[in-house]
Amino acid sequence: MNANLKSRHSLKGIVLAGVVLLAGSALAASKGPLELQEAASVAGTQLKSGTYTVQWEGTGDQVQLKIYQGKKEVASTSARVVTLDKPLPRDATLLRRNDDGTLTVTRINFGKKNFALEISGDGGGSGGAGAAR
Repeated sequence: MNANLKSRHSLKGIVLAGVVLLAGSALAASKGPLELQEAASVAGTQLKSGTYTVQWEGTGDQVQLKIYQGKKEVASTSARVVTLDKPLPRDATLLRRNDDGTLTVTRINFGKKNFALEISGDGGGSGGAGAAR
């Protein structure tokens, strides 16, 4: 009977480890880098040039996006997940130059991933999209 109890305990440990690994991989799938070479806004919040972490939650093509500098949340908005025909070789951020000359983040591409996050509704004017890495 003691061997049976040890076997059950070991099985519980294996199942728990599997659940933790699955949860960790799901979390990793919802995080990515954002590097800005110039100051740019997201959802009306001006971000300085630098390195950030983006994290998103949701199912389907609409997600809630949060941007962190270190552990501090610095911006939050909704985003649309878009499927790419071909993954890009490296991370890239698309920016829109507004009529007043400021920049707005419009899309975050993740290197070697077949999706990107599109951000819209920040206001601003027309202009060409550029890439900052």
